[in-house]
Amino acid sequence: MNPKIIALLMHKNNLEKKQLQTHQFINDMPPSAWDNQQKIPLLKEDYFLGKQAVYISKHNRFAPYPLHGQKFLEINYMFSGSCQQIVDEKKIELKAGDILLMNVGAQHSIAALGENDILINILFTNQNITFKLLHDIHKNNSLSYKFLADISLGNPLSQNYILFTKDNNSDIKTTMDQMIEEYFLKRHYSNSVVESYLNILLIKIIRHYPMPTKNLINSKQKIIFNILEDITQNYQTITLTYLSHKYGYNKNYLSNLIKKMTGKNFSSLKTQQRIIKANELLNSTTLPINTIMDTVGLTNKSFFYKKYKEYYHKLPGERNLINI
Repeated sequence: MNPKIIALLMHKNNLEKKQLQTHQFINDMPPSAWDNQQKIPLLKEDYFLGKQAVYISKHNRFAPYPLHGQKFLEINYMFSGSCQQIVDEKKIELKAGDILLMNVGAQHSIAALGENDILINILFTNQNITFKLLHDIHKNNSLSYKFLADISLGNPLSQNYILFTKDNNSDIKTTMDQMIEEYFLKRHYSNSVVESYLNILLIKIIRHYPMPTKNLINSKQKIIFNILEDITQNYQTITLTYLSHKYGYNKNYLSNLIKKMTGKNFSSLKTQQRIIKANELLNSTTLPINTIMDTVGLTNKSFFYKKYKEYYHKLPGERNLINI
């Protein structure tokens, strides 16, 4: 990080100096920034994001910030130190390097920050990015995620926040630091660069979006989950015979169990994983479609196009309907 930015973030602004003396919260937002018609005050989108796609600020230290909500998506990035928050009535501790993504409508309060506790707020609005979108993307691109989400392990959309700890977000943190530096240095075209970094950041967040964390409740679910992981890793060569030997089940019994637990037979799941992998290659390489088909183990072009259209509701090469 640029030393100028570090010095800027560590510097005490006038409001922080006042809060340091009294340890009482001082509201520096005008009435126009708040929607007080709700039970919990909400910060308005147009006040912060009326003329820009991204608003970044340092959270003022030395006094607790009261419970509030917002009409936009918000990222809290713990640049240094740590902080305690309550998000939707759940206690969360952010440590240096941690990233907290909060959905529209999430309610949170923040305990007083100390001298070395630097918390960065990143506010943004993007009509195409919601927690439901993150969930749907992973359901369409992971056999295992779809299975976990579909077997009543709890509503994966019930939580209004996602915590990315410093141990699993290194590439997210890199983009975060670049975006913060660009925002505060105010160089030529910085707004455009910051918006570009935001798009990269959102794509990386999608990449790291976590699976449902509830435990599988019985042995059959555990076996099917493991089988789906096997298919994901070895979709080109895996066979039902191999899986029956691996898990010690009769081949016909295992075939029926897979169909019962997933709603699809083994062959369909393997084809689905091949389509998922083909989609990844279409979006991340310049390989021609014929080469991609060979790579994933599909030979019939008509069959490939048909299955791809069924799964992604578009043909290979068509523009993705999700515009990040």
